[in-house]
Amino acid sequence: MSRLVASIIFAALSASQAVAATTTVPDFHPGAYKLQNGQINEVMVLGTAHLSQLPKSFDGANLNGLIDRLAEWKPQAIAIEAVSGLQCAYLRSYPQRYSDTIKSYCWDPAPANTATGLDVIAANVEAERMLASWPASPSPAQRRKLAALFLAAGERTSALVQWLRLPAGEQHAGDGLNDDLASILNKLRERRNEDSLISAILAAKSGHERVYAMDDHTADMPDADPSDQKASSEAVMKAWNNPASAERKRLGMEANKELTSPSGVLSMYRVLNQHGMADLTFRSDFGAALEESSPRHYGRQYVAYWEVRNLRMAANIREVMTPRPGIRTLVIVGASHKGYLEAYLNQMHDVRVVPTDNTLR
Repeated sequence: MSRLVASIIFAALSASQAVAATTTVPDFHPGAYKLQNGQINEVMVLGTAHLSQLPKSFDGANLNGLIDRLAEWKPQAIAIEAVSGLQCAYLRSYPQRYSDTIKSYCWDPAPANTATGLDVIAANVEAERMLASWPASPSPAQRRKLAALFLAAGERTSALVQWLRLPAGEQHAGDGLNDDLASILNKLRERRNEDSLISAILAAKSGHERVYAMDDHTADMPDADPSDQKASSEAVMKAWNNPASAERKRLGMEANKELTSPSGVLSMYRVLNQHGMADLTFRSDFGAALEESSPRHYGRQYVAYWEVRNLRMAANIREVMTPRPGIRTLVIVGASHKGYLEAYLNQMHDVRVVPTDNTLR
C-alpha cells in the first residue's frame, strides 16, 4: 500500500512539475543587466499624432515650441517612423505580398535614380561613403550632392535635412540635383507630416546630417480572400467598441482643442505621452483585439502583426546606436507604438529609456 501511495504522490508531483514547466516565467530578464562601465545609450520615445490627420487649419509653425524643447535634450540621432529606401527596395522585389504596402509606405525614388544614375543600393553606398569622410564645414555643393544621393537612396527626409541646412540662396539645382529634384525638396518642406514638420527641422537645428528610418512593414501580408478581409475588419472594429476607446477618444478631442498655439500643441503632446496612456491604448485597442472571439481569431492575428512590427522597429532603433555607443537617440513615432518600443528597448543591456516628462514640462 505504501508503495502505491508513493507512486501516486510521485506521479502527481511529476504532473504538477510538467504543468509548471509549461507556465514558468523565464528567470532571465535582459533589462535587469545594464551596462556598468561607461556612458549608456539613452533613448527618448516621443509619441506623436500623425499630423496629416489633423485639421487642415493646423499651422506647422505652432510646432516650434515642441521642437525647441526637443532640441534642449540634445539628441545625437533621430529615428523616424518611415520605411527605409533599402527596405522599400526589398518590398518592391516581392510585389505578390507587398503591393499594397509599397503604395502606402514607399516613396518612388525613380526620378532621383535617373538624375544620379544610381539605383537605391548604389545611392545608399555612395551616401555612406560621403558621410564617412564628411568635413566639419561642408560646402553647399557637397550638401546638394548628398541631398541628391539621399533622394536616390529612398531617404527623402534625410535629403530634406541637407536642404534645410543650406542657406536660402543655396537651395537650388546643381551638383546632382536637377530642377525636378529641387522642386521635390521644396514640396517636402511643406508636407504635412511629422517627418517634415518636426524631425527634419529638429535634425537641421541640431546639426545632424540625416535622420534614420526605422519603421518596418515586412510583417504585412495581404488577405487571400476579400471576404476574409471584411470579416477581419468587422471583428476588430467590434472589439474596439469599448469604454477604454471612448476614454481615449475623449482625451484626444480635449487635446486637439488648443492646437492654434505653441502652448496648445505642447499640451497635446503631454496628453499623448502621459503616464497611463500606454495602458489605456492597450485596453482600447490591442488588448481588446486579443480577446475577441471570432472563429478565425482575427484579433490575435492583428496583435501578432503589431508585436512583430514593433519588435523589428525596436531592433532598427537599437542598430542606430551601434557605431556610436553612449549616444542620445530621439524616436519620433505614432503614439500607439510608444509603450511597446519603450518596453522592448528597455530590455537592451546598453539602453536607458528616458521619459519625456521634463522635455514636455
